[in-house]
Amino acid sequence: MSDITRDSNGNELKDGDTVIVTKNLKVKGASLTVKGGTKVKNIRLTGNPEEIECNVEGVRGLVLRTEFVKKG
Repeated sequence: MSDITRDSNGNELKDGDTVIVTKNLKVKGASLTVKGGTKVKNIRLTGNPEEIECNVEGVRGLVLRTEFVKKG
């Protein structure tokens, strides 16, 4: 992973960081919406600098785009 993963404000993200979702996001394949302002703990970086993996509201392995999160 040579690219640095950054949040919507340009802050560098690392494994284990806590982020806050900036807008309501519908989860594909589930009748669930992740509300804006939701705090997500213990994120994991993927090989793609535009995506992070996390667990939210009982959904394990959810992949979020970094443009919709800010470091919290």
